[in-house]
Amino acid sequence: MEMPPPLPDSRTEQDGSAVIRVLSYNIRSMRDDREALVRVIKACAPDLVLIQEAPLFFRWRKRAAWLASRTDLVVLGGGGSAAGPLLLCSLRATVERTEDVLLPRTPGLHRRGFATAVVRFGRARLGVLSCHLSLDAREREAQAGMLLDRLDALDVPHAVAGGDLNEPPGRAAFRLLAAKLQDCWAATPWGGEHTWVRSGPPRRIDAIFATEGVEVLGCGVPRGLPGLTDRDLRTATDHLPVLAAVRVPAS
Repeated sequence: MEMPPPLPDSRTEQDGSAVIRVLSYNIRSMRDDREALVRVIKACAPDLVLIQEAPLFFRWRKRAAWLASRTDLVVLGGGGSAAGPLLLCSLRATVERTEDVLLPRTPGLHRRGFATAVVRFGRARLGVLSCHLSLDAREREAQAGMLLDRLDALDVPHAVAGGDLNEPPGRAAFRLLAAKLQDCWAATPWGGEHTWVRSGPPRRIDAIFATEGVEVLGCGVPRGLPGLTDRDLRTATDHLPVLAAVRVPAS
């Protein structure tokens, strides 16, 4: 398999803009190979990690802190208090504020939420949101609308959002998000496309989105990174990660 060209490294440009690496990853409550999970995250060298299915129950904060420590990151927000979405960040980020949001619950379905934050990388200011949308199609579409409203409420010039959408492009929730935001894979594809390969046809059900004005330098499932093996990708969790490099203007 031909390896993709490397994504740009994190850096701050002379004009004050910042190149940021964003990773979105469903980690299945860390029930699989935790050491492989650590290796995958570290190989991606992210500035921001948008996690779904973080540990929710007994000592969930301790388990989130363990993952952050082992990957040379810090816990930014979310986890059990956001019903699963979790945010990690590197020490490069300066945190302005965080907010965990619980969404309306549909009887008989899992509670969902958003982990959100506003961070700065030098003069570049960025809103961040991690999500895990419902298994129910009607609820998913409603939650996609809530996601867009929440990004607007962050009141920042630029933002990224990512997560497990539980549906591929072309479905209602995905279409709603892609109509208002840049679908980073579609904008600048890099690496692999499909994030769910465990059953049925391969599908892209995990994605990273960016607001207008954010330059997408590349986005996709990472392959061939130093320290990253296909075995680690298979054993870390049941989803494949999505890695994006974006340039955020100074503001």
